Amino acid sequence: MARLDLFYTALAPAIWGSSYIVTTSLLPGQSPLLVALLRALPAGLILLLLVRQLPPLNWIPRLLILATLNFSLFWTLLFVSAYRLPGGVAATLGATQPLLVVFLSAYALKTPIRPTALLAASLGIMGVALLVLTPEAKLDMWGALAGLGGAASMAAGVVLTRKWQPPVPPLTFTAWQLTAGGLLLIPFAAPTLGDILSLTGANLLGLAYMSLIGGALTYILWFRGLARIEPAKVSLLGVLSPLTAVILGWVLLAQDLTLMQIAGASLALFSLWLGQTNLSLRPRWRRSAP
Repeated sequence: MARLDLFYTALAPAIWGSSYIVTTSLLPGQSPLLVALLRALPAGLILLLLVRQLPPLNWIPRLLILATLNFSLFWTLLFVSAYRLPGGVAATLGATQPLLVVFLSAYALKTPIRPTALLAASLGIMGVALLVLTPEAKLDMWGALAGLGGAASMAAGVVLTRKWQPPVPPLTFTAWQLTAGGLLLIPFAAPTLGDILSLTGANLLGLAYMSLIGGALTYILWFRGLARIEPAKVSLLGVLSPLTAVILGWVLLAQDLTLMQIAGASLALFSLWLGQTNLSLRPRWRRSAP
């Protein structure tokens, strides 16, 4: 059952790996805030109609925090970095997220900081860098800050999603968060709402995919996994996103696959395997309670 849980959870970042191609090919030049809004709110409302259950009032504050970290803030920063940075740079900055999860979990969940987890997270960053970085990659300051901020937002969302688990199915939990995340984005995306009228058929197709498949479906699987698997292990599955993106570029766009990329993919997969094992490298230490 544990392996099946891991497989279902891994499908989410694997599907997210297609986001870069979809964003750059079907949604070029769109406002990051508008794209984030149209990705979150329609999917959330559809799921809310399916579950027909509103959150209790005492859960609203926590839901607003989770929706901000997992969707509103994270997706906005994700699209900013995708538009301002080469895909390789954005993916490498995003790969820092598992390392942040290890330390945030120690603080918020009182889980031990395992050297194995630190090693796996570090190897994952190196693997992603080899996989997607090119010598021509340029660093944009605002794009880099957005990439690091997005990684931090997602890391905090992963840890708090595990800490705050309402007694409802993942489908309902996802519906609440997506809807709240979309509603929180409306005031900030308001100046760009007029751009909806100029969306093309290709834009709408990209948004439908990002919302229903890359949003609703994947986050149901993601939140289900976070309820069952240690956050540090779940976060390492993120290396599958750039790996999937490179494979899709190779298959669909006829992009070259170099020996360095193959080495990076192998290192990323090894880090993923290492993070899922129960190996223990002594000594262990635990963060003391504040």
